[in-house]
Amino acid sequence: MEQRKRYNEFSDFLKGIFPFKVQKISIDAGFTCPNRDGTKGSGGCTYCNNQTFSPLYCQVKEPVPIQLTEGISFFSRKYPEMRYLAYFQAYTNTYGELQELKKKYEEALSFPGVEGIIIGTRPDCMPDELLDYFEAISREKFVMIEYGVESTLDGTLQRINRGHSMADSEAAISRTADRGIYTGVHMILGLPGESREEILQHAEKLSLLPIHTIKLHQLQLIRHTRMAREYADNPEQFRLYSVDEYVDLAIDFIERLNPSMVIERFISQSPKELLIAPDWGIKNYEFTAKIKKRLIERDTYQGRLFTDH
Repeated sequence: MEQRKRYNEFSDFLKGIFPFKVQKISIDAGFTCPNRDGTKGSGGCTYCNNQTFSPLYCQVKEPVPIQLTEGISFFSRKYPEMRYLAYFQAYTNTYGELQELKKKYEEALSFPGVEGIIIGTRPDCMPDELLDYFEAISREKFVMIEYGVESTLDGTLQRINRGHSMADSEAAISRTADRGIYTGVHMILGLPGESREEILQHAEKLSLLPIHTIKLHQLQLIRHTRMAREYADNPEQFRLYSVDEYVDLAIDFIERLNPSMVIERFISQSPKELLIAPDWGIKNYEFTAKIKKRLIERDTYQGRLFTDH
C-alpha cells in the first residue's frame, strides 16, 4: 500500500495543472539587481555569488531562444514529449525597462514547447504595470512569480544587506496573489543571528500569507562573498548545521507551515569549487529521501502544528 504523502510536493502541484510532464529550463537573461547597481545598495546581499545559480547550459552571453534550445536539448533526449517552463532565475528578473522585460519574456513564451514562465525577483521590484502584464499572460499561460524573502526579520534583512523589509515582502506577495498569479517564496534557514525559535517563527508568519509554493535553502557560505569574509573573521556568529540536524530543522519548520502550501525544495546545491561550508556531499533527491524517512520516524507531517492566527 502506498504511503500517504506527508507534505505537499511540487511534482503533484504541477500534475494538478498540466496533463503532461513539464520541466523548468533556467535562463540568465542578463539582468542586474538594484542592490548591486547603487539604486538600493552596492555589493549585493552578503551571501550572494550568482555563479551558484546557473546550470552549465544557461549562459548570459546567449539570447533567450538559444538558452532554451540548449536547455531543452539537454532534457528532451530522455523525455521527447516533455513540455517546459522558462525559469528566469539569475539576479532580479523584473528589474529593467518595461518593454525590454516584456521582449525577453515573450521570446520565452513564444518558444515551441514552452507552456509558461517562472520569474525570480525581489519583493521591492514589482511595479503595478508589470503585474498587469503578468495577470494578462496568466489567463493563457502558466505564470509564477518567486520572491526572495529569505527572512521575516528586518534585523536579519539589514544584516545581510538585503535592501528590503518584510513589509515589502508581504505587500508584493499579496499584490501578486490578488491578481490570481501563482506566488512563491524563497527562504534561507540558518542566517547569522537567528535562533532556532526565530527560524520556526518564519514558517508561522509566512503561513498567514497567500503563498502557493516555498523553496527552502540551507545557509551556505560561498567563496568571494562578504559573508564568507565575515565567517572567516567571526565563525562563532554562525550556526552551520550537519545534514541530520538540518533534516530535523526543516521538519520542525514544515510542521508549522500552512498545509496548503507546496514545498518545492528543502536545500540548494552550490558548485563544489565555490562552496566553503557546509559541504554535505549530498544531492537534492538524496536529501529529500532523508526528509521522507525522518517524517515517518517522527510520525509527523506538514501543518501538524499550524494555526491560522
